[in-house]
Amino acid sequence: MTATHESAAQSARTDASPEPAPRATPPRAPLFARAAAELVGTAALVAVVVGSGIQATALTQDVGVQLLANSLATVFGLGVLITLLGPVSGAHFNPAVTLAEWWTARRGGAGVTLREAAVYVPAQIVGAIAGAVLADAMFGEPLVKWSTHDRSAGHLLLGEVVATAGLILLIFGLARTDRLRFAPVAVASYIGAAYWFTSSTSFANPAVTIGRAFTDTFAGIAPGSLAGFIGMQTVGAVVGLALVVLIFAPARTTAEQPAT
Repeated sequence: MTATHESAAQSARTDASPEPAPRATPPRAPLFARAAAELVGTAALVAVVVGSGIQATALTQDVGVQLLANSLATVFGLGVLITLLGPVSGAHFNPAVTLAEWWTARRGGAGVTLREAAVYVPAQIVGAIAGAVLADAMFGEPLVKWSTHDRSAGHLLLGEVVATAGLILLIFGLARTDRLRFAPVAVASYIGAAYWFTSSTSFANPAVTIGRAFTDTFAGIAPGSLAGFIGMQTVGAVVGLALVVLIFAPARTTAEQPAT
């Protein structure tokens, strides 16, 4: 090989772009860490909802201003919690989301296993109760006092179907279109909007619903209303998943026509 050929060969080896390394899937956090993230995240979310409700009613008697303060605090708090804990557990904070994800995984999609769901859901419920108790403690309220706020009217139950269906559609629609990076802003914004456009003020979460029964304050719900709300949230989750399948159906590839 001549010097010129050697130089050209060396140049070719230098200029050749290396093959891109396959992207490694980041390791998942241990299940106990994910369960802790779900418990702490749900507790913090309920503390924000209940605590801001107590603060709002102490500062003003205007119900509209109370709801505005409550919804704004929830939007900011939820966005922060999803950003912080999403990389650990997915930041479900909601049995409806966890069970919907398990269902999609069961049918071939990505998501939690049945074992993981069986750990997530109790952690979320315990966290929600702890968050309500914590909020009451911070404001000098009785630590546990069953709510007397009846929410059993039919139009409120319809509001929960709409609120939950919209939440599931949003989350799984983002997943189907590979845009879950927008979840902190999108989910928090949706919940903030749903506070105002649904008659129920958008609980959309069985764990949060249970937690809010433990506080007789602005954000509370009477224990007698729990079954109706949770039942309608379940219906809403089913409707939301059906809408995801309908709207985000996989694109069909058109077969090439044979040449004539």
